[in-house]
Amino acid sequence: MAGFLSLLRRLYLSVYNWTIFLGWSQVLYLALKTLNESGHQHVYNAVQKPLLLAQTAAVLEILHGLVGLVRSPITSTLPQISSRLYVTWGILWSFPQIQTHLLVSSLVISWSVTEIIRYSFFGMKEAFGFTPSWFLWLRYSTFLLLYPTGITSEVGLIYFALPYMKFIVNAKVVLLHKRCSLNGMECCSPHLYGYMLRQRKKALSKSKRE
Repeated sequence: MAGFLSLLRRLYLSVYNWTIFLGWSQVLYLALKTLNESGHQHVYNAVQKPLLLAQTAAVLEILHGLVGLVRSPITSTLPQISSRLYVTWGILWSFPQIQTHLLVSSLVISWSVTEIIRYSFFGMKEAFGFTPSWFLWLRYSTFLLLYPTGITSEVGLIYFALPYMKFIVNAKVVLLHKRCSLNGMECCSPHLYGYMLRQRKKALSKSKRE
């Protein structure tokens, strides 16, 4: 019975990871295609549907951690997914005025490249039981560049959305929203970046021993 449940778990996680991988691959393809053909002003409209679906599907990862399907701690998963959802729905989707900003392109590219690598890494690990050493290095090294560009784009878009919030809320709430949003990003970012650095060191050290 235990063997069957283990197989079922691996099958489910394989399907989940490769499905989200395809979603983010579509986001990256559409973003690069639109940048080349139409410019950054049209990137959001081109990627909106797959972006919303792929990012929202990450909510399942919180459930995966809660029920023990994966070993990722909720303390690192929850802040990252929450901040991503906030930017995806609370900023980009809610404020069309900033959808043409250049930072949308840097955000989408940073997110999609990161997630393509991450989901294919875990998809391969669940499907085949291993990953090549070079892919392990790629998984735990690209965030060194992509995480700062991603978080900078997130904070920048929140900042540029603030003037438009006054049309739907009063000034005091806007100020509170600004403080919570930016301070939340500032607090979570060092924690998550430090966590990923520790995971990188652990994973690469283990790979060398093997």
